[in-house]
Amino acid sequence: MLGQTPYSQAATNAPSKPIQDSKELQLQDMLVLLLLPDMTAKLAEVYAKELVAGPDLYPYMVDVTHIERVNGFRGFRFHITLHVYPTVGPHISVGEDLMTYEVSAEPSIKLIRLVHLKGPDRTNFPPNYLDLLR
Repeated sequence: MLGQTPYSQAATNAPSKPIQDSKELQLQDMLVLLLLPDMTAKLAEVYAKELVAGPDLYPYMVDVTHIERVNGFRGFRFHITLHVYPTVGPHISVGEDLMTYEVSAEPSIKLIRLVHLKGPDRTNFPPNYLDLLR
């Protein structure tokens, strides 16, 4: 593979990109935008032992994998599971996480489950970005 380096795996685990817009995709994207500040803050805590600063999380690096209406038809309590792919620098993948939020009518948004699936892999970092790792 001409031009490829061992470091060109930037964000390789990113979710597949939809090929056209839809009302469902628009609603999911709006939901991600509303949750993004809380997700970014929580990921900074999770990655604090591995990175010198919190990772970046871009809306297009979040995949809504499951939405469940918890309290029946027209109930306004939801569990939303998101597969997130945080990065640092020029989109160097630093991990993979599952985050489940409860969103309810109070209004209330709270993280109810976080599964840290994968942390940073030192081999994905170019030498000039190794200082981002602890």
